[in-house]
Amino acid sequence: MNLLIRNECEQDFRRVEEITRAAFSYPGRIEQGGIGCPYEHWMVHELRQRDGVPGLSLVAELNHTVVGHIICSRAEVRTPDAVLPVLDFGPISVLPEYQRMGVGKALMHHMIGKAAGMGFGAILFFGRPEYYPQFGFQEASVWGITDANGCNYPAFMGMELVPGYLAGAKGGSYHESDIYDDDRNRENVKAYDRLYFT
Repeated sequence: MNLLIRNECEQDFRRVEEITRAAFSYPGRIEQGGIGCPYEHWMVHELRQRDGVPGLSLVAELNHTVVGHIICSRAEVRTPDAVLPVLDFGPISVLPEYQRMGVGKALMHHMIGKAAGMGFGAILFFGRPEYYPQFGFQEASVWGITDANGCNYPAFMGMELVPGYLAGAKGGSYHESDIYDDDRNRENVKAYDRLYFT
């Protein structure tokens, strides 16, 4: 498979949002209590302008066609004594017809390597605990970090990119961009869709 991972450029924006929308428009989503289909394409749009990290919005190109995307954003661990900057990622999207072909894995490996090369100390995020440990992620409870509500669970995971970086985070809580707040952004998503996806 002739797969190229490269930085997203402005010419990719619309294509990436269409891919993200398609990737997350799965059957039964609305019934599962989410914001509805879709939501993540709006998150990508907003992250580019707000909390996204330049150089860590990446596309996967297969035979000169963009088929996948991953984006990273700034987050932090807050302790009583300090605020520790960390990296968050997501959404990661692959067109449905190219899923289970290694595109997502290639995006993940490239993102992790590039983030480390850029000097980021750790990644924390919420995701599928049956999938992400293959890349080296562990439950965030390993470092004594909770989510913003003081909770731990398998879907809250992390990885140190610099050994020992999270040693001072024990007892801290994780805070990500507010674009991930479904309820707060529900009307923003609807308005964006009316403008660009109807």
